[in-house]
Amino acid sequence: SARIFKSDYLEFFSKVHFTAPLYFFLPFIGYLYYSSFWERDYSIVEFLGLTLSGILIWTCSEYLLHRFLFHYHPKSKTAKRFFFIIHGVHHDYPNDAKRLVLPPSISLPLATLFYFLFRYNIGEYYLPPFFAAFLLGYLFYDMGHYAMHHFKLKGKFWSAIKDHHMKHHYVDPKHGFGVSSPLWDVIFRSGYKDDNDVQKSSSN
Repeated sequence: SARIFKSDYLEFFSKVHFTAPLYFFLPFIGYLYYSSFWERDYSIVEFLGLTLSGILIWTCSEYLLHRFLFHYHPKSKTAKRFFFIIHGVHHDYPNDAKRLVLPPSISLPLATLFYFLFRYNIGEYYLPPFFAAFLLGYLFYDMGHYAMHHFKLKGKFWSAIKDHHMKHHYVDPKHGFGVSSPLWDVIFRSGYKDDNDVQKSSSN
């Protein structure tokens, strides 16, 4: 771990237990599903379509945020400091147990922004199951991210996504931006080079 703030107050709020997102988001997800089943009249096709769309849009959002926001390299000292705080510290200390999930000071404003963005674009009627799935995708990302760094994951699925993310940390941080899924790395061709090319670039 590393101290990133001189203020004890700011340092305290820069760290969070990995279960914290569950306490903040699961009640709201429950409300969204309550609204979906009791206040709306979706067909099965509409509900499943909105759910799958929410998960898919999450994976795309996760990829884009990670690649273009978290890995943005500014020039000014102030901006460099800001981006180090939100993501650079994770690359310097990837197993810091209290900096593996987004703190509420970041995740809640981002969630609010996405809520109103989606509400504007798809409308209030269709929003509940879509946004519930989007937030479940986020929780899968946060919990999965913690597990990749601290648990021994078994099974082909978990082993594959853990291997994909570990390469991003320890082999090639300029590729492999998908954490919960490598899908968008394939689509945008930001996956890893083959092992021989990686070894050559590392030796150089």
